Amino acid sequence: MNQAIKTKDAPAAIGPYSQAIRSGNTIYVSGQIPIDPATGEFAGADIKTQTRQSLTNIKNILAAAGAKMSDVVKTTVLLSDIGNFTAMNEVYAEFFTEPFPARAAFQTAAIPKGALVEIEAIAVVE
Repeated sequence: MNQAIKTKDAPAAIGPYSQAIRSGNTIYVSGQIPIDPATGEFAGADIKTQTRQSLTNIKNILAAAGAKMSDVVKTTVLLSDIGNFTAMNEVYAEFFTEPFPARAAFQTAAIPKGALVEIEAIAVVE
């Protein structure tokens, strides 16, 4: 049975989707843009600040599901400019330790609300 995960410590869904879904021992976290849930606004205008907020949102959603960042097995990173990859990667490395999750990163034409980054994650818990 699928269970929706909801927390006030991450932005509410802005459409017909859940912040995350737990199905068995797997948690699928929807793409997180860098909205600070306390203000409803972007955490900042630069890629490092936006990456940090997107990953903090993921961390908070996982916590609401009883999981942690070390449970993440796969991420997908969408960038509005692949030129921001190195700076995003520096912040990304602050949130994960070895063994690092598998990852794909892409430049995309546009991200909702004009964000510089969106990150989704899949975690597996016991």
